[in-house]
Amino acid sequence: MTAPRPLWQGRALAVLGILLCAFSLRSAVASLSPLFDHVAADFPVSSAVVGLIGTAPPVCFAIFGLLTPLLERRLGLERVTVIALIAIAAGLVLRGFSVDAITLLLSTALIFAGVGMGNILLPPLVKKHFPDRLGVMMTLYTTAMALSTFVPPLVAVPVADATGWRFSLAMWGVFALAGSIPWILMLLRGRTEGAPVPAAREERPARETSTSDADAPEPATLVTGPIAVAPANSRVFARLVRLPLAWAIAVVFGTSSTMAYVSFAWLPTILIDRTGVSASVAGLLLSLFAFMGLPASLVVPVLVVRFQATRPLFLVAVVCGVLGLAGLIMLPSAALVGLWVALFGIVGVLFPLALVLISVRARTPETAVALSSFVQSAGYIGAAAFPLLLGIMHDQTGDWLVPLLIIGAVLVVVIPFGLIAGRRQTIEDAWERRHGRW
Repeated sequence: MTAPRPLWQGRALAVLGILLCAFSLRSAVASLSPLFDHVAADFPVSSAVVGLIGTAPPVCFAIFGLLTPLLERRLGLERVTVIALIAIAAGLVLRGFSVDAITLLLSTALIFAGVGMGNILLPPLVKKHFPDRLGVMMTLYTTAMALSTFVPPLVAVPVADATGWRFSLAMWGVFALAGSIPWILMLLRGRTEGAPVPAAREERPARETSTSDADAPEPATLVTGPIAVAPANSRVFARLVRLPLAWAIAVVFGTSSTMAYVSFAWLPTILIDRTGVSASVAGLLLSLFAFMGLPASLVVPVLVVRFQATRPLFLVAVVCGVLGLAGLIMLPSAALVGLWVALFGIVGVLFPLALVLISVRARTPETAVALSSFVQSAGYIGAAAFPLLLGIMHDQTGDWLVPLLIIGAVLVVVIPFGLIAGRRQTIEDAWERRHGRW
C-alpha cells in the first residue's frame, strides 16, 4: 500500500480551489436574506418575490444537478468548475446592480445555477485529487461551507450600513472569482495538478461492527485510472436509479436539506410564536442552529473515512433532532429554547455525512459525479416542497404544532434509509451483487 502524500505536495492549487469553491457555495445563498429591508428601501420587493427567492435554491440545485454531468462529460470536472464559479461571481455582482425585483430575482437565479453545479462537482473533485486524503479534505471543505453559512448573515448588515446594500451583496463575488483562478491555472498548464498516484489506495477505515454488515467485504478503493477522469454517462446514472443504496444516500441528503431550508424559512417565526422570544433573539438562535454544523464538519468526515462511523453519527443526528423538536413542542419555554435549538441543530451532522458518503460509496470519480448528481438532485427536489407545505399547514391550523410534528416525522421515517446508507459497500459493489459485472 502506497503511503498517502502530504496534503499540499503537488496539489496546492487543488486545495485552494476546493476550499474557495466550497466557501462560495454557501456565502452566495446566505448573504441576501438579512438585507431585504435595505433592498426594499430602494425598490419594492413583494412577498411573492421573496417567496420565489426562498424556493429557488433547491429547485435550481435539482435542475442543474441533473445538467451538470452532461457538461462534465464534454468539458471535464475542472472546466465545469470554472464555469460554475464564474456564474456565481457574475450573479453576485449583477445582484448588487439590481434595479428592481425582477433583476434581483434573475441575478439570484444565475447564482443558484452556479451553486447547483458546484454542489455536484465538489465531492468528485475531492475524490479525484485527494483519494489518499479523503477524510482531511472533506473536513476542510465542509468546514468552509459551515463557516460560509453563518458568517455572511453576521456581517451583511454592518457592511450594508457602512457602504450600502449593493456592495454588501456584490463583495462575496470576490471569493467565487478567486476560487476559479486555481482551476484556470491548472488548465493552462495543460495537466491536472495533484492527480492521484496510480495504484495508490485511500485510507482504509476500521471495520464496522454492525451485525448485518460484519461480514461484508471492504469497499474497493483502489485508484486505477490515469490522470484524466472518465466522463459520467447515462448508463451509470440509469444504474443508480435501480440501487437502494443510491436512493438511501439521496434520502439522507434530502432530509438534511429539508431540515436546513425549513429552519432558515420558518425557525425564527416558530420560536417567536411558541416561546415568546424577540425577533433579535430569534435571529441569534437561527445563527446557533447554523453554527451547530461547524463541529460536525470538523469531525464527521474523519470519523466516517477512518472509522466507518456512519450509522452511529446518523443515529445521533436523528435522535438529537427529535429531542430538540420534542422540547419545542412540550416545553416551549424561553428559558430552554437555546437548549432545544442546539439539540435540533445537531441534525446538521447529516449534511457532511451525506457528502462524505458520495465520495466513499464510489470507486471512481466517474461514478462519484453520477452519484453526486443523482443524490443531490433527488434530495433537493424533495426538500423544495417542505417550506411551502409547512407554511400552508400553519395557515390552515393557526399553530406550529402540526408543522413541528411533520418535521419530526421526516426524521423518524429516514431512519431505515440511514441504516442502508451505512452499509459498507460501494455503488459498484451493490450493483455487482445484484446484477453482475459493473
